Amino acid sequence: MTKTILILAANPKDTPKLRLDQEVREIDNGLQRAQKRDEFTLRQVWAVRPIDVRRAMLDQKPNIVHFCGHGAGAEGIAFEDDNGKTNLISADALSGFFELFSDKLDCVVLNACFSNVQAKAIAKHIDYVIGMKKSIGDNVALEFSVAFYDALGAGESIEFAYRLACNAIK
Repeated sequence: MTKTILILAANPKDTPKLRLDQEVREIDNGLQRAQKRDEFTLRQVWAVRPIDVRRAMLDQKPNIVHFCGHGAGAEGIAFEDDNGKTNLISADALSGFFELFSDKLDCVVLNACFSNVQAKAIAKHIDYVIGMKKSIGDNVALEFSVAFYDALGAGESIEFAYRLACNAIK
């Protein structure tokens, strides 16, 4: 059975520029060359707003959701509004949203600074949720993602992929 990975990328224009395109390219390249490449489908949504997330989840029915962008700790994860500016989405809102899809989702990755707050809330409903405890730079975010998806593409478990990704950024 093919697993769908949904990448949600947001870099609102009123936030510092991130190299999200590079992160997504490297994830895609890793999956394309992976031993188990036929077991994964990668979908992407850019400049993501809440409505885009809702539609993508309904249309794609992903097994893994990977958010890359900015996080603001307890204030929320930075999606975009209709004008491309920051729209912070709270942990409670994300938790309630992902609960609706808990029968299909295996893993949620929040590759954003200070996203541990949201990860803990989402983990009430999803078995595997990864968040970041502190501020992370582009290079660290990229390295974590590449190692994580390289391991999944090699047929390893989510737990192993997480441990490998953590090791990659040490």
